[in-house]
Amino acid sequence: MSARTQTKPAAGDDNFSLKAIMPPLMAIVVGMIMVILDSTVVNNAIPKLVEYFDTDLKTIQWTVTGYTLALSAVIPLAGWLTDKFGSKQIFLTTITLFTIGSLLCGIAQTPEQLVIFRILQGLGGGMVSPIGMAMVFRLAPQERRGSIMGILGIPMLMAPAFGPILSGWLVESVSWHWIFIINLPIGIIAFILGVKYLPKSNRQKAPHLDVIGMCLAPIAFSMLAYGVSEGGTSWSSASAITGLTVGGIALLSFIFVELRQKYPLLELKVFKSSDFTRSIILVWIVQLSLFGTMLIVPLYLQGVKHYSALETGWIIMPQALCAGIGMPISGRLFDKIGARPLAFIGLAVVAAAMFMLSGVSTDTSLWVIIVCVSLMGLGMGFSMMPLNTHVLNSAPRHLVGRVTPLTTAAQQVVVSFAVAGLTGYLTSQISAHAAGAAKDAIPLTAVVAGYGDTFFLSACIATVGVALSLILRKPKQQAEVKSSGDASDAPDASMMMGH
Repeated sequence: MSARTQTKPAAGDDNFSLKAIMPPLMAIVVGMIMVILDSTVVNNAIPKLVEYFDTDLKTIQWTVTGYTLALSAVIPLAGWLTDKFGSKQIFLTTITLFTIGSLLCGIAQTPEQLVIFRILQGLGGGMVSPIGMAMVFRLAPQERRGSIMGILGIPMLMAPAFGPILSGWLVESVSWHWIFIINLPIGIIAFILGVKYLPKSNRQKAPHLDVIGMCLAPIAFSMLAYGVSEGGTSWSSASAITGLTVGGIALLSFIFVELRQKYPLLELKVFKSSDFTRSIILVWIVQLSLFGTMLIVPLYLQGVKHYSALETGWIIMPQALCAGIGMPISGRLFDKIGARPLAFIGLAVVAAAMFMLSGVSTDTSLWVIIVCVSLMGLGMGFSMMPLNTHVLNSAPRHLVGRVTPLTTAAQQVVVSFAVAGLTGYLTSQISAHAAGAAKDAIPLTAVVAGYGDTFFLSACIATVGVALSLILRKPKQQAEVKSSGDASDAPDASMMMGH
């Protein structure tokens, strides 16, 4: 990149920095909010979907797992497509496809149709986050990166804060169909803002498309998620063994192919950086612990405590609000003290909250649950954004455009594993505690014990994260890229700011 490309606002000129990035930042945030909102509203509506379609939880949970796997399948294409067509064009295209997929989900007539349309929806929205994160990362000056990423997190938390409430109101007062149709106006607004405020990005010479990797990745991720889901019930079952075997072979083949490619679909060579590897593993552990639990808590509130979907939304809202409090604070502190103390404190709070939840009973006070979900949100706010920023800082700067698809794809795969694994584990533990009881008359105590076991497993995973946070270290300063010929480089700041 040229010297002009690398020009950044002065460290002390905060107003100029914010004014320069605010219009494209808002366009990116609205698009990302739509994708995040969709996940939160579906989590809260799952019990209603099970009832409406007269099916079981394992079938409906594939509306979440299939969606996240579809996201992970197209995320690796983000770097190649933005090189070939430009970041603005691809960003607007993905928002359009996601909006169309939402409409199809809203008119689904069977659980199979809903799963298929959710997969189409995921294929449409998969690249919104990696492209948006790469744009924002490029816009943020090095010395202000933590603060800008914290600012990015505040409006993004509007979706998880109000998504469950919106979902509950729509499910209770209107119809579950509207939890998907609501994306239509948001998608239209995101498209208009993108057209108006995202500067046109220049196309680069796209490298050769890794077709083999593109075929192996979804096979590996989907089969592993299926195997984990089935393994939650019985690890010795034929379906679990088949899924894990096929998925494992496909994953090993994918890794072998990617490491030998000159222009890989996912830039796995970045794992040669020990700082990057440490931080990304810790991010995965946090996601395993948190995101699966975020699905289980609404199930507990509606299935055991018999709260309505709307009441569940209000009970869960403090989690997102507390995360919103912690995120900007952690962003500012990250610029001063780095990720390690913030990750340690945040994960310790998350682990403590989940250990408290593991002791739930049939008469657990509502205030205990609210305190627990609030602590989970606060811990999430203190740990997630610093860890994500730390991951990007750990990668060579010229690979940021390739690393964001890698980290986002990995996040979606881990989330799908968490949802599939914890849902299967919950089902198996309830069955184990209800051994000897009639299948259609499972004691409530067995159900509650199953939830307690699932929360305890999540707490143990979070505790592992607390221990691993101690090995984080400040990444070595990466040299700025002076050559503009690297096709793997993401659109730079000056391009996105319209210079």
